[in-house]
Amino acid sequence: MPATRKPIIAVVGAGKCSRKLADKAAQVGAYVAEHGGMIVCGGLGGIMEGAARGAREAGGTTLGILPGDDSGDANEFVDIAVPTGFGEARNIMVVRTADVVVAFPGKYGTLSEMAFALKMGKPLISVNAWRLGDDIANVDDPVEAARLAMEMAEGKT
Repeated sequence: MPATRKPIIAVVGAGKCSRKLADKAAQVGAYVAEHGGMIVCGGLGGIMEGAARGAREAGGTTLGILPGDDSGDANEFVDIAVPTGFGEARNIMVVRTADVVVAFPGKYGTLSEMAFALKMGKPLISVNAWRLGDDIANVDDPVEAARLAMEMAEGKT
């Protein structure tokens, strides 16, 4: 019988944001960790740091897929740093790694990750991020987003 693995939830969004928004991302990270999942993100600041902080503080594991060559660029809450040297192209790797993508407000990098998720057929949840139509779940509450992400991921792992 094959071993089951933890659900992997990507949290994407702005690299620079308010503390309030980072705290909302931390709520997603904490919920995912508390319910047996793992967080993958771009490994830098803002939303990425918030999600990793929440997961780490809840005892979870975090994976940061970095745009540069130096694992030291990862935020302090990343357990496993993967320096790619790929720049924004690493966005594809973040999405490809995940079972479900949770998107927070951000700019075009976030939009690209959301588009990759749609193109790859990955479930996508927007927490007040880009509104891209009926193919994604649009929610306001980060805990509801995390609950929905874990529910969606259970069918994929």
